[in-house]
Order: sequence, then structure tokens, then C-alpha cells
Amino acid sequence: MLHDDQIAADRDSVREAEDEAEAEDEDEAVYLAAFARIEADPSSELFVLTDADGTLVGTLQFNVLPGLSRRGSDRAQLEAVRIDSARRGGGLGSQFIGWAIEEARRRGCGHVQLTSDARRVDARRFYERLGFVASHVGMKREL
Repeated sequence: MLHDDQIAADRDSVREAEDEAEAEDEDEAVYLAAFARIEADPSSELFVLTDADGTLVGTLQFNVLPGLSRRGSDRAQLEAVRIDSARRGGGLGSQFIGWAIEEARRRGCGHVQLTSDARRVDARRFYERLGFVASHVGMKREL
């Protein structure tokens, strides 16, 4: 699903290689290491959404972050939210995010937050329809 997304594909490409198989092996190793780090972190989980046949149709990384603001409440941070492009528009994304919101509530989080690339106008409208508010200006610095 990452490579089906042009913004992510451009950003997440490990490197260009003359040997495409070598590049794919390197990509796989990088992602397997990331999965291992997520699995080892008790505050981070990767949830996957499958259809009745077991085909992967969505992903969502769920992190619980302790905080000092808002009277020390925890917050849920959503990352890597993806729905297979062929399955968008049918309500799966809304249901998946709705589930994540309820999971955050169940875990005692005070709020749910996420970021979306500024170029993703449709995604921002989607999140706004679900009640998310662009209340802060996010900033990043590449290292």
C-alpha cells in the first residue's frame, strides 16, 4: 500500500539500484526491522484490516503517548493509516478510524491525534468529516 501511494513511494524509497531485486531485498529488510521495533514497543501496535478472504485492505499504527499537558492525559497517535486504493470510498476507512477512536477511549486516552501530509487534501477532508480539527501547525525536520 505504501508503494501505491506516490507521496509515500517517493519518500520511502530506500535507494535506487541497478539490480531491482537487490533494491527490493533492501526495502524488505528495512521494513522488517521497523515491524520488529513496533512489535517490541509496548506503547505501539500495528493493526491490519483484512477482508473475508484474508486479503490485506488496511493498516493503522496506534501509539499511546504519555503527556504532561491536558492534566497528564495520554494521547493516541495514529500513523501509517492506509486503505487499499481499490477499496476506498466504501466506508472501510471511516470504520477503521472509528474503531481506533474507541480503542483510544477504552485505553483512557484524552484525545486522538494524527498528521497528514499537507498535499493530501482529500485525506484532510476525510479526517475533518470524522471530527478531527486542524488545531495545531505541525512541523518536521529531516535528520
